Amino acid sequence: MKIEKKDREQWQKSMRWFYGYLAKYRWKIGVGLILVTITSVLAIINPRITGYIVDKIIGDGQNISSRFNLLPKALTLMVLVTFTQSVLRLIFLWMFETCSQDTLYDMRDGVYRNLLQKDFAFYNRNRTGDLMSRQTGDMMAIRHFVAFVIYMIYENVLLFIIALVMIFSVDYRIGLAMLLVLPITAFMTYSQSQALKPRFMHIRDKFSSLNAFAQENISANRVVRAFAKEDYEIERFDKENAAYRDSELDAAKVWTKYIPIFEVLSCLLTVVLMIVGGVMCVLGYMTLGNMVMINSYLWMLNNPLRMFGWLINDYQRFTTSVVKIYATIADKPDIMTPKYPKTDKRIKGEVEFRDVSYNVEGEPILDHVSFHVKQGQTIGILGATGSGKTTIMNLICRFFDTTNGSVLVDGVDVRDLPLHTLRDGIGLAMQDVFLFSDTIEGNIAYGDPKCTFAQVKWAAQMADADEFITEMENGYDTVVGERGIGLSGGQKQRISLARAILKHPAIIILDDTTSAVDMETEAQIQHALKNLNKETVFIIAQRISSLKDADKILVIENGRITEQGTHEELLKKNGYYTRVFEHQYGNAC
Repeated sequence: MKIEKKDREQWQKSMRWFYGYLAKYRWKIGVGLILVTITSVLAIINPRITGYIVDKIIGDGQNISSRFNLLPKALTLMVLVTFTQSVLRLIFLWMFETCSQDTLYDMRDGVYRNLLQKDFAFYNRNRTGDLMSRQTGDMMAIRHFVAFVIYMIYENVLLFIIALVMIFSVDYRIGLAMLLVLPITAFMTYSQSQALKPRFMHIRDKFSSLNAFAQENISANRVVRAFAKEDYEIERFDKENAAYRDSELDAAKVWTKYIPIFEVLSCLLTVVLMIVGGVMCVLGYMTLGNMVMINSYLWMLNNPLRMFGWLINDYQRFTTSVVKIYATIADKPDIMTPKYPKTDKRIKGEVEFRDVSYNVEGEPILDHVSFHVKQGQTIGILGATGSGKTTIMNLICRFFDTTNGSVLVDGVDVRDLPLHTLRDGIGLAMQDVFLFSDTIEGNIAYGDPKCTFAQVKWAAQMADADEFITEMENGYDTVVGERGIGLSGGQKQRISLARAILKHPAIIILDDTTSAVDMETEAQIQHALKNLNKETVFIIAQRISSLKDADKILVIENGRITEQGTHEELLKKNGYYTRVFEHQYGNAC
């Protein structure tokens, strides 16, 4: 019971969120529904004229010339009504289509903005393919609802009511006979809706899983080929594909069972009319013209009955998609800009860790880490894989929050700084470089899109990337492949470093950035970094050569700082740093 209540509340919140976007275009939808109402009301006229033609023109005993005069007028009126309906339908169809596209644009933009506000923990919990399906398949289900389902539900309900009223106005006995199918229709509509709801939720889950699997394996195509696992991945994909197909077929079993019932009910109305109306015409209780008129109104009952099953199908797809999208955006990030930040001034670069501990699911990553870095200092960080080096950088950028203790920048806890202010003042270059499918110039200028080409070239020179870039056929206009395909690891790292330097950040973080470059290039990069003005530089590296000139070197072991000092001071301690030095350089000092 509690689960049902929770699901209902979630559904209500999701619908309010959706209608918040739709409300912007309510005037357009309102005008469209007015036009739908007019076309539905105009549908009354032609059956009336048809009945009049049968009774007054064809069946009347008046002279032939009088009937020939009336017939063109009646037919002309029918043509005018049909033409008016067609024009009005064209207008409201275009209105609903533009409304659906505008709503979809706003929703995609809003969801995308929301995704950009999510923290690392959110992306650790959700696969990229799942999130992509929210922006593709789920969004299209919503577009279809706005463009088609809204007016179709309204039009069919309206036509059904108008048809019943008109049939009752012609002969109430026929109307009462037609009402016999309504309880059955209402029950079948409710039953189909309840049966489809969980199945469409299952379909969206399987579609997300299939989308995520395909995205992941396309991105990992080099690994798949390197291990000759094409057949294995095809087999895994077939399982995901089959699961999605089976979920669709499971839902199809429901609507294929109910839709024929609606078809039978619509045909039953014709049978009722033929039997009851035919007997009444034979007995003289109803004219043939009225019989023809009611038969013309009958399509206004039949068509809605035939459409109810399909519209319920579309409506359930729509509600499922809205709930799935809302569940994604309602997931509040743990890392957010404080409501009342202490300052929004650009950071200067002073960094302090005060007794910082960081745990993940009870597993300690950092344990009571404390250090202080003055503005403009260069800090080297050395440690084994998994010792917590990168976690220190993540905490400075506030990608995560500390479990205990505080990280301060310029004397202010990072939790009290606006996220944009903090991160805009940090230039980050990581070992796992991500480059966009853009030109080299575009990738370097990503941190400051308004910069000049001269600034881009300066940053590339600082990162020792200018030489290899200019040697390329298209130079800085060379388009790199997705994630930098076509460039070596060292080239990508240098472009990443140039991108970080271009921002002129107060803090530069190099997370194993020179691991893929040769010793000569590394020396040139280190020399260039010394020429920076007042930037605070953090260098995470496994090579002693990358760290030895730092103002201070921190040695991290099992999440704790076990040694700190300059290169010469650490060599004298004969600890972890000395062992790494001897391993890389032998016994030379």
